[in-house]
Amino acid sequence: MHPPAPATPLQSLAPSCGCCRVWHARRAFVLAGLGVAALPAAAQVDVGNASGMRRLVPAETLEESATQQYHELLAQARAKRALAPEGQPQLVKLRTIAQRLIPHAQQWNPRARDWRWEVNLIGSREINAFCMPGGKIAFFTGILDQLRLTDDEIAMVMGHEMAHALREHARSRIAKSQATSIGLSLGAQLLGLGELGNTVANLGTQLLTLKFSRTDESEADLVGLELAARAGYNPQAAVNLWRKMGEATGNGGIGFLSTHPTGPDRIRELQQNVPRVQGLYEQARRR
Repeated sequence: MHPPAPATPLQSLAPSCGCCRVWHARRAFVLAGLGVAALPAAAQVDVGNASGMRRLVPAETLEESATQQYHELLAQARAKRALAPEGQPQLVKLRTIAQRLIPHAQQWNPRARDWRWEVNLIGSREINAFCMPGGKIAFFTGILDQLRLTDDEIAMVMGHEMAHALREHARSRIAKSQATSIGLSLGAQLLGLGELGNTVANLGTQLLTLKFSRTDESEADLVGLELAARAGYNPQAAVNLWRKMGEATGNGGIGFLSTHPTGPDRIRELQQNVPRVQGLYEQARRR
């Protein structure tokens, strides 16, 4: 997504990436010695292995950078009186949904059990939401109000954004782009990571302008679908959500859709995968 236009006190200051603008794809090869992460044994959706390229970027360094940027964003929103206070009903709802989703995150990424998850709400008409590396989640009021999202649909958006962080799309994108641009040798990549580590530490706002590939978007759709189903949210809501997104394109100025284009292929893939997670949803509802 593109950064929000400067604004009014209620306009957001958030990252462009929102539902996803923040991150990119994977190559079909893996450098020797890097290895890949296998899918969770009980996964019902098939998204393949996570990119081995991501191992070229230290996860801790990237998460620290993301945390710093997230808190800077919140400080800017607070200064403009655009940050929702504790107890605000929409914020309470978001945090309640997150509490149901987060316990199912670590099966997709063991690091997630140690993440300091945060959920915040920023007052803005923008239709946007995001989850940064390390579990830093933010929604804009625009996506809740203008699309009139149900709890199930909010869970699909949140699961999708969490999936980008869990699948470490940012790490992969940064590793690929930076390793290419600074011409690291294979030996340097495997042994030191020094230049890449420094690059990540000095990313600044670049972390908020990375873009996801279609492959990453598809992965996030399916992993998010499963996360939400395991948490007891109706998987059919994912199809309804993207239909709403498609209808919203006529309103113009929706940055979320520039990075998460909707269309029949996206909806068709979700429809094909809903039956795969329906049993998880029904089990969760019985608990």
